[in-house]
Amino acid sequence: MNITQEKIDNLNAVVKINIDPADYQGRVDKAIKDHAKKAKMPGFRPGMVPPSHIKKMYGKSILVDEVNNLLSDTLNNYIAEQKLEVLGQPLPKVDDKQEYNWDFADAFEFNYEIGLAPEFNIDFSSKDKLTQYVIKIDETTLAERVKNIRRSYGKMTNPDVSAEDDVLYAQLTQLSPDGSVFEDGITNTTSVRLEQIADAKIKKSLIGVKKDDEVVLDIQKAYNNDAAKIAAILGIEESEAADLKSNFRLTVKNVNRLEESDLNQEFFDKLFGEGTVTDEAGFKAKITEELESMMQQDAERKLQNDIYNYSIEKVQFNLPDDFLKRWLKVTNEKLTEEELEGGYKDFAQNLKWTLIENKIIKENNIEIKYEEVFAAAKQSLDQQFRMYSPQPIAEEQLSQYAVQYLQNKENANKVFDEVKALKTLDYIKSVITLDKKDIFYNDFKELVK
Repeated sequence: MNITQEKIDNLNAVVKINIDPADYQGRVDKAIKDHAKKAKMPGFRPGMVPPSHIKKMYGKSILVDEVNNLLSDTLNNYIAEQKLEVLGQPLPKVDDKQEYNWDFADAFEFNYEIGLAPEFNIDFSSKDKLTQYVIKIDETTLAERVKNIRRSYGKMTNPDVSAEDDVLYAQLTQLSPDGSVFEDGITNTTSVRLEQIADAKIKKSLIGVKKDDEVVLDIQKAYNNDAAKIAAILGIEESEAADLKSNFRLTVKNVNRLEESDLNQEFFDKLFGEGTVTDEAGFKAKITEELESMMQQDAERKLQNDIYNYSIEKVQFNLPDDFLKRWLKVTNEKLTEEELEGGYKDFAQNLKWTLIENKIIKENNIEIKYEEVFAAAKQSLDQQFRMYSPQPIAEEQLSQYAVQYLQNKENANKVFDEVKALKTLDYIKSVITLDKKDIFYNDFKELVK
């Protein structure tokens, strides 16, 4: 057997493998004997089929399988021994001029294209600067949060006349252009939240109404052409809601109001535990602290995204793009040219980041321990469970779930990659300069749009 490598350029090479009969004959003979021992054929006792009979009937397919296995083993061992950093997987070069008899006497030659990882340097330092935003809660955001909390602990009432934030329990009836009821049209009885009405004029027309009052409204205008909201309020499909042109008559059946809870000690104790907060100022301070803690996660996500983009821009190198595109087509048979060209940029960026990650991890001897992966899995599962119940799961039970979760190889790889990314980002944050900047939450939302 002979293996050679022809370097096309710094990013592409061809590996040539020459195989003689002596290289594969032993493997093929063993495979034929193994088949003979297991074969069940008419006229022969189980395990007593002569190897010559198996060779005559199935020899060629066994030969093909064993040559392919030998090729795979040889190529993988060569890549490992030569310490080649290969991107994607080797692609066999089809040679129409080569024809083989597959008669156990052929000398084979196979060529494989490989894409090579580029060589590059990483030189992050304090000269590299990024902004690290510290989100502050403005009065408007705080007031909105306080209001929502007080309402969630408040009580439902039914006032005679509607006010700005009320909910109208009403019947919506589709109208014809002349204002009459549309025959076999849409009718739905539902709850209309006034705070969701986008058009100020329509919203004003729904304030001050009482039971049995009627208001005609442009449904598209009321919800700013939001098909999803219109579909939900009318109980129809989104596609139908998007094309809807009719006005609707809203008939009030009831006015519902969620009264805000009083700011008293009973309310504070329900929220934070007995005696933790004793007055309105302490309540607002606590809510501000919790909001800023939650918003800081948004700020951290932006910083991570900024580091990602900055790294991709700063660390410049090329990829074997033509090879990678061919590899993507081979491994994704349904991938169209349009999809390939449209998605390749993102694929290449993610691959570049992976190469940067790997180099930082290797050059700085950064370890990723099982304990860290396990802790990350627990945290992720805990967040998922809290979406359904605010009560935390017992530590022992959460650990059991994490063990089961990580037994799935795909899950384990996913969490490992997440920990690896965080460690890479933490390293970059430790060597570059982060300029902290306070920003109000509403301004931050505009910034990340």
